[in-house]
Amino acid sequence: MKDKNLPPDINTSSLEELTDEANQIIKSLENEKDLNNSVESYQQLLKLNNIIEKKFRQNFKSISEETTKKVKEIIKKK
Repeated sequence: MKDKNLPPDINTSSLEELTDEANQIIKSLENEKDLNNSVESYQQLLKLNNIIEKKFRQNFKSISEETTKKVKEIIKKK
């Protein structure tokens, strides 16, 4: 389930866009009567979930680094 199997534009999509796409897949899975037809959609959803998790981690790291810089600047001023 590597995210490299997804289209390249998916890696440049925002978290909101990826979440919207995941929600659309979930709605289609909920409406599907035959589970045999939903395997591909479910796999796509798992891949999207992995990408969303990676983006959250990247954002968390960025926010953490930014916060650390600001705290250090405040400490230096004192």
